[in-house]
Amino acid sequence: MTNLPERSIPALKALILECLDDMKAQKVEQLEVAELCNFAETMFVCTGTSRRHVQSIAEHLVEQVKHRGFFKQGVEGLELGEWVLVDLGEVLVHVMQQEAREYYDIEKLWFTIPSTRLQPPVTEN
Repeated sequence: MTNLPERSIPALKALILECLDDMKAQKVEQLEVAELCNFAETMFVCTGTSRRHVQSIAEHLVEQVKHRGFFKQGVEGLELGEWVLVDLGEVLVHVMQQEAREYYDIEKLWFTIPSTRLQPPVTEN
């Protein structure tokens, strides 16, 4: 079990980003929604390249969250792998196939809030 400071929202966000990077999630965006809703502080949206990739990203995230002692509220959509929502309380993570992401366009629904497109780290060859 981890100690309380590691369970903070910033630590949870860092863990999410680490997991998404580990699993090669694409087009990762972080939406700060605290001022617009009362059910979450932050939403992450990312893309997986296939049904199995979306499922693997979500499964890895859930496993690591549990392993690090954070509480998971729920997971929806894992069976189909088109759009998986991982509810971590104050932070929500949407893992979507490209077609679903384009169709639902979550970022546009929240267009009035600042978002940050997170670029993968540049590696030297």
